[in-house]
Amino acid sequence: MSGPALIVIAKAPVPGRSKTRLCPPCSAEQAAALADAALRDTLAAVAEAPAARRVVALEGETGSWLPASVEVVRQRGGRLGERLAGAFEDVGGPAFLVAMDTPQLTAALLGEALARLQAPGTDAALAPTLDGGYWGIGLRRPDPAVFAGVPMSSRLTFAAQAEQLRALGLRTAALDPLTDVDTIADARAVARAAPATRFAATLRRSGHAADDDRRVAEAAA
Repeated sequence: MSGPALIVIAKAPVPGRSKTRLCPPCSAEQAAALADAALRDTLAAVAEAPAARRVVALEGETGSWLPASVEVVRQRGGRLGERLAGAFEDVGGPAFLVAMDTPQLTAALLGEALARLQAPGTDAALAPTLDGGYWGIGLRRPDPAVFAGVPMSSRLTFAAQAEQLRALGLRTAALDPLTDVDTIADARAVARAAPATRFAATLRRSGHAADDDRRVAEAAA
C-alpha cells in the first residue's frame, strides 16, 4: 500500500517511569498498567487504519504489547523535539505521528488524519490537545527544522508548533482536538469518553475511575 506511514512514539510501560503524573492516587504499578493499556489501545487503532507502514519509535524494551505487524525503530536524540525529528527521518517519506497518551483514538480518526495529510495543497497536519499540546503531527517529508525551538510539554506547544510550520511555509491541515492523559482527571475523562477501551477497563480495575478524592474532600468540608 502506498501512502503515509503511521508512527507511534512510545516509552515502554515500566513502573516508576510511566505515567508518573498519575501518582497519586495511582501506585507506580497501576500507572504502568494504564500506560500499557493506552499503548495497546493506540496500536489496535493503528493496526486497523489504512496506513502504508506502522512503526513504533520506542524508548525501552519491547513487550507483549507489540503486534508482530508493527516495525520498531529506536528513539534517538535528547529532547523530545529531537526524538520526533529522528522518528520522521528514520521512517522517511510522508508520515503521521501520534503518542501513546490518547487511547480513545480510533482507526477512523487516524484514517482522516492520513487523508488530510495526502490532500492536494497540504504539507503537514496538526492535531491539538485540550491542554495546549498536540496529539498528532503529520509531515509530507521529514524536516528537523519543524521541531527546532518548539517548547514541548507546555501549554504553548501547539501554538508554537503551528507557528513554526507557518514560518517554514508548510500548508497545514488542522484536525480535531482530543484530551491526552497526563493527570488522573484526564484519565477519568478519557475513560468516560471511551468506556470500551482497555484503558477504561484498566482504570476501573485500579479503583480510581471515580473521583473519590473530590467527594471525600467535599464531605469533610
